[in-house]
Amino acid sequence: MSELSFPKSVNIADVQIAPNLVLAPMEGVTDLVFRRLIRKIGGTGLTCTEFIASEGLKRGVGKMIQMASFDPDERPVSVQIYGRNPDVMAEAAQIVEDLGATICDINMGCPSKKVVAHSGGSGLMREPALVTEIVRAVRAAVSIPVTVKMRSGFDHTDRNAPLIARICQEEGADSVAIHWRTRTDKYGGERAVDKIAETKSLLRIPVFANGDVTDVESAFRMFRETGCDGLLIGRGAMRNPWIFRQIQSAMRGETPMVVDANTRRDVLLSFLDEVSENVHSEKGALGRFKQVANYFTRGVPHGSQFRMKVLRAQKIDDVRVIVNRFFDQLVAFEADKKDVFSNPEESVCHPGV
Repeated sequence: MSELSFPKSVNIADVQIAPNLVLAPMEGVTDLVFRRLIRKIGGTGLTCTEFIASEGLKRGVGKMIQMASFDPDERPVSVQIYGRNPDVMAEAAQIVEDLGATICDINMGCPSKKVVAHSGGSGLMREPALVTEIVRAVRAAVSIPVTVKMRSGFDHTDRNAPLIARICQEEGADSVAIHWRTRTDKYGGERAVDKIAETKSLLRIPVFANGDVTDVESAFRMFRETGCDGLLIGRGAMRNPWIFRQIQSAMRGETPMVVDANTRRDVLLSFLDEVSENVHSEKGALGRFKQVANYFTRGVPHGSQFRMKVLRAQKIDDVRVIVNRFFDQLVAFEADKKDVFSNPEESVCHPGV
């Protein structure tokens, strides 16, 4: 399969995902503010919320309802729910549909010990009979497309994603997404995408691939090795929110954009503005910004200096100064490659920050 022959869109039931590049759901990351950042840059065909506890949605917990919120123009959008009680999951799915979501996604991939022990996540992969009940109940409860995200298995003794995915298909799921890692791999492990490829060969519904897609090269590799219908990109988007646009351009045969220092600065400051406006406490806004900034500057020259200063900052105004001074230096560095960062007169941090 050549690059230009890769699929560039896919339908989940009657919903077109174009391009077939999806912002993967990530706990504590893919909130409304982060999704706005990704959508502003462009290149995604679908965005997904953080996973939301079905029990909380059923009880009308304000935080859970807020987590399920999305912008009126955020289309298509998927709201992900988790749990292990089929009836409660069905009620939560109905709430998701009533809120206006395009797609309801079921989480069978979270590796968290707490979630696995009490609420499902990747632990459901050890219980095929319960998977059957959950997908059947959710499918019967809503008219919008139902999707399922899973890992390749709970552990390496039972990498049963093909079996679980087939159950999901037969019970009415409209697509599945598979991360190549098992639950016991957590965020490590040795890359093995064979179960994604196997699942794709068995199913009629679309199969999305997930795991360590961090640039154009790794995206093309995933398409080639699995034959998947589309990609879910998670942590790669935290480090490089332009990844969707770059992959989309490459799939069209175009030269992907090169992100310079000023572009990075503008996007990071825009995100800082968003969190300042939408997170009620300055401490909370700072914490949210620091999380994203930590990934955002990985691989950037002298990024470790920047991250250290941001981590120590206690005020939003101080962070703005740090961002601008660092990126002023980075612009100069990119222009003539002089090591301006070693000049104490041009510190990335002013006195008192």
